[in-house]
Amino acid sequence: MIISHRYHFIFIKTHKTAGTSIEAFLSRVCGEEDIFTPLDPPLAGHQPRNYRGLFNPFQDFEVAETWLDGVRSLKHFLWGERFYNHMSARLVQRRLPPSLFENYYKFCVERNPWEKTLSYYHMANHRAGGGLTLDAFMRKGRFPVDHPLYVDSSGQLLVDRVIRYERLDEELNEVFARLGIPFSGSLGIQAKGDYRKDRRPYQEVFTKEQRQIIADAFAWEIEAFGYRF
Repeated sequence: MIISHRYHFIFIKTHKTAGTSIEAFLSRVCGEEDIFTPLDPPLAGHQPRNYRGLFNPFQDFEVAETWLDGVRSLKHFLWGERFYNHMSARLVQRRLPPSLFENYYKFCVERNPWEKTLSYYHMANHRAGGGLTLDAFMRKGRFPVDHPLYVDSSGQLLVDRVIRYERLDEELNEVFARLGIPFSGSLGIQAKGDYRKDRRPYQEVFTKEQRQIIADAFAWEIEAFGYRF
């Protein structure tokens, strides 16, 4: 997650959407006064900074989706992390002066749900030591559903733009041009790109049942952005 005072923007980081690559690129061009949360795992060239500070964790309960969100806020409070990786726009809004959140340009990235889920599975499998089957992953039901990170409690967008991962370079070029950020047309970084060894298209991987499970999990994204299998 990034808050740039130099270029007046807020980047809300979603899962498996080149967020780490975007953060690494922007870390090199943004100011020392800007806020960059740590990456997990750390990445060479990325400099976390200015993310520590105090806040009232109990106020977060008002916007918590689940009790786990409340526990997460307490954890970050104890660690002194006012801002953190994959933080929701609702919480960022609570941590900043209202005029700053309103006036800064806010953006995130979204991705085809089936492709995104397959990419997320390969990362989970890598972190599990290579023994996690796709069937076992699907049974867990822990999918990278990200719209709660960039909408309010009524489902309205809290960001000014949702970039489509499928047109990442083109749309980043438009956003960066608007913000005055130097950009050659490519991030030049592909972080976490080595998890996936099986490069078959997702249409050849998921069964009909798995396809529908993902469609149900990502119903909001499919309706909002018109994604199709």
